[in-house]
Amino acid sequence: MPDPDPTPRPADPAQGASTVTAPGRDAQDVAEVGELLDLAVGALGGGRREGQHTMAVAVAESLRTGEHLLVQAGTGTGKSLGYLVPAVRHAVRADERVVVSTATLALQRQVLTRDLPLVTTALASHLPRQAQIALLKGWHNYLCVHKVAGGYPSDEQGTLFDVPERPGAAEHPPEETESGRESLGDQVVRLREWAEETTTGDRDDLVPGVSDRAWRQVSVTAMECLGGQCPMLAQCFPEAARARSREADVVVTNHAMLGIAASGSPNVLPEHQVIVVDEAHELADRVTAQATAELSLPTIEHAARLARRHGGVPTTDLDTAGQHLASVIVPLPEGRFPQGLPEDVRTAVATVRDAARTMLTALKPEGGSRDAADGGRKMATSAMLALFEVAERMAADPEQNAATVLWCARGEDRRGVPTTRLHAAPLAVAGLVRTHLLAGRSGVLTSATLTLGGSFDATARAVGLVQRPDAAPVGPTTLEGAHDEPDAGTAGPTGPTGPAGRAAPSADAGPATGDRPRRPEADEPPRWRGLDVGSPFDYPRQGICYVAKRLPPPGREPATEAQLDEIATLVEAAGGRTLGLFTSRRAATVAAEAMRERLDVPVLLQGDDQLPTLVARFAADEPTCLFGTLSLWQGVDVPGPACRLVVIDRIPFPRPDDPVRSARSDAVARAGGNGFMSVSATHAALLLAQGAGRLVRSSQDRGVVAVLDPRLATARYGEYLQRSMPPFWRTTDRDVVVSALRRLAGSD
Repeated sequence: MPDPDPTPRPADPAQGASTVTAPGRDAQDVAEVGELLDLAVGALGGGRREGQHTMAVAVAESLRTGEHLLVQAGTGTGKSLGYLVPAVRHAVRADERVVVSTATLALQRQVLTRDLPLVTTALASHLPRQAQIALLKGWHNYLCVHKVAGGYPSDEQGTLFDVPERPGAAEHPPEETESGRESLGDQVVRLREWAEETTTGDRDDLVPGVSDRAWRQVSVTAMECLGGQCPMLAQCFPEAARARSREADVVVTNHAMLGIAASGSPNVLPEHQVIVVDEAHELADRVTAQATAELSLPTIEHAARLARRHGGVPTTDLDTAGQHLASVIVPLPEGRFPQGLPEDVRTAVATVRDAARTMLTALKPEGGSRDAADGGRKMATSAMLALFEVAERMAADPEQNAATVLWCARGEDRRGVPTTRLHAAPLAVAGLVRTHLLAGRSGVLTSATLTLGGSFDATARAVGLVQRPDAAPVGPTTLEGAHDEPDAGTAGPTGPTGPAGRAAPSADAGPATGDRPRRPEADEPPRWRGLDVGSPFDYPRQGICYVAKRLPPPGREPATEAQLDEIATLVEAAGGRTLGLFTSRRAATVAAEAMRERLDVPVLLQGDDQLPTLVARFAADEPTCLFGTLSLWQGVDVPGPACRLVVIDRIPFPRPDDPVRSARSDAVARAGGNGFMSVSATHAALLLAQGAGRLVRSSQDRGVVAVLDPRLATARYGEYLQRSMPPFWRTTDRDVVVSALRRLAGSD
């Protein structure tokens, strides 16, 4: 098979892209970056990797010139050090703060506790001073000492169900006891004991963890914080974290925080001139999730309940508006509103907006009153403000909402009560990312999967570096109702500061030590380039990509008998050792139950236990198989003989009724493009690249990726999808694959 072109074509030069050909670099800078990288890698006990050196030099050049860089670094490259070494060097030499963001807690922990301390220590004697580092998370991730001390009323039992579980909440799952899961009361008691001893207040430092319902008893959101009015401001954990970030050279954060900043709340991050986004393939989806809002009767009732209880104000108008809204949305069909909300629904939402606005006035504390420091009133005001902003956004004129996707969905809340909800999301987040995250800064975006179909174009469009409406909608540049996290008013300068308290340089400052660049502003075409530094792994020799061409195309059923027979044959040949990646929960369940009946190997199913526990069991016992859905397609890292076979049940196209992606596809088609290729195929290509990447995690790994969807080999778009996957040796011959798996099983 032909290898993917290692030099992806640049985007349209009119959009500001440059080719990947290395520009003239200062030889001294290149040599210094290489020497510093060798020091850091040596301190870690590793050896030289050419791809890592190429990446480090390219990142340093990007920071020097102000040009954005998309760099694909395959598994095994060592990309963390590839960007941290030049980032730390630049932060110290140019006095420019660097923000580093990750998508997952696991990588955030690795960067903060291992890689970054190692780099700063190794480079300290070779730079003017040692770089200072800090961690910054969202407000609700920190314990609130004022709430623990009784400064806020406890949540009502009913409202505990209004708080959704946050992604990653199971990173440190609640403790299991002989009698089962630790009770809510026991978790809260343990939390209060931990509050007496923690020095960070960071939820992720609590092991074992607690449920979101328990954490809610000791934390507040940014909007609920009393800020400068808090009597325990000096002991505030989230404000202490923000103070440290304002003094640091390198700040480590997460994509959720970038999503808040991109949604129009830039003050959640300290002033910075450089942003490095690891796991950048997830950035657009994370920003979209952060910018998505919902409105329902339970939301309205929650805000009204807090206003009555903690604000002492009547909520008759809001109650009436909520009931009327429920009466008009319950009969609605599920799905997207391509022409905007029906007029009667928009009118009902506007009535909720107006009632919430009136409530905000009633809840506003009088000047000089003690109500300003009342935690309960602040909670009520926060909930009412959030309700007002969502309703205002949804009730906007249809022309204003042209770049907003609106839809109706039904489901059950955590008590099992059926609920109808309205949702609003930006049509695309490219404009938000470009305007609020990249403009006026140097951006480095990296991942093992940034090229789709052999090109960086799709990724560049998703983050606003390329604007082509016939390939991807741009979306809004601002969102209605965005708000910042509060400034608690601690000691320190009121203006932005650079590292170590020095004044932050302006974007157009002239050259300084470290060649501080001039960076394009929001209204200028962004300058960027793409670079694929490859992988140290020999994919054609280490892995086989098998497409089950003889199977019928998948249909509506979760799994066909032919697919189940194919899975059984492959898993038996591999001796278990299989990671099964499925596009639906039903398909994973059907396949797991069938394999448990047919085969004499353990089969774990996502949902049987906490995901980290299942992955650990899968890695520890070679014959064990693990089947699951989306959470397993990304982030599972199991090197060695425990994973010899990765089964993918079908091409992971988005659901046809996915409101946001269907709206994007329609927008591309209206602009004269191919909506299917630009949206659905791009989505599938990224997931296939991630899923197939689970197989080879070290230079010793061998195995097979089996795709049970013949369209990968027969459809016109199949070649595009296969070019997005690691360049394994390809075949459609099952006998060859079965023989290879049996040889591997016999050698382990």
